[in-house]
Amino acid sequence: MTAFVEPPRLGQRILARVLRTSLILLFRSLIRPPMPIAGQRAILRALTASSVIPRSVRRVNSTLAGIACEWHRPASDTEHVMLYLHGGAYLIGAPSTHRGIAAQLAQRAKLAVCVLDYRLAPEHPFPAALEDGVAAYQALLAQGYRSEQIVLGGDSAGGNLALGLVLKLKAAGLPLPAALVCFSPLTDASLTQLHQPPAGDPLLNLKWIAQAGSLFCPAHIDRRDPFLSPVYADLSGLPPLLIQVGEDEVLLNDSLRLAERATAAGVAVQLQRYAGCWHVFQAHAGLLDVADLALNRVASFMNEQLAHPAGG
Repeated sequence: MTAFVEPPRLGQRILARVLRTSLILLFRSLIRPPMPIAGQRAILRALTASSVIPRSVRRVNSTLAGIACEWHRPASDTEHVMLYLHGGAYLIGAPSTHRGIAAQLAQRAKLAVCVLDYRLAPEHPFPAALEDGVAAYQALLAQGYRSEQIVLGGDSAGGNLALGLVLKLKAAGLPLPAALVCFSPLTDASLTQLHQPPAGDPLLNLKWIAQAGSLFCPAHIDRRDPFLSPVYADLSGLPPLLIQVGEDEVLLNDSLRLAERATAAGVAVQLQRYAGCWHVFQAHAGLLDVADLALNRVASFMNEQLAHPAGG
């Protein structure tokens, strides 16, 4: 489906242009080679330091299966949890860089959001992050959460990781979560069908994407390995899936192809495309009306699936 959005107000149009220009100058132009990975990580921390975080959400540092994580808990008690896997091309990013989107999800969906600090490349290439995701999910089950109380989600590389994780769970015969939420996921690590948006992608630099692939994927790993490129996997039996993607991003086709393949496999898929939006625009919730709209739709989707799990 296409998510139709009312034409933005003048103030919103101006703000979107300012944000787009800022991303080009401060993200796409800097987070790329030859900037060292340590420098890329520092830039992302600085750019996300001023995220809009709802005051009603409480943040707690913890561990899950021995892995550091941050919990974002809404004001009211809840028995539901979202295991959120942050983006950053498997090279950068951390729970601290995704506090805005995690806290917004916790507030809007009224559930706890756990953001996992999984291992990153180049120190820990594939499949280290996937191993951490499986361990964290099993730890949630060990803590007493039932699978139908859990939602898996992630953005960009984190969306890729969420998909790979649920495929691992399926292969191991473990109970699957109630739903999957993916923001602009990478689904084909071979990078053979990238989109070329007419307006350009203000966030993602193709040299950075290529760098991430070379550092994250060992040379002996087939880039079409289904746990690395889920668009090539057997997607049958996956839980209901919500995909949100902007029209102005190079990974648009990854979402479209995933939605097509998952639908053909019998998965209940909602695909929402946002015109004029860039990669993981939802991070601007609290500023951009369209980001607020998108996260409200995510909250509605999660609450519906948690209230009426597919296996229930």
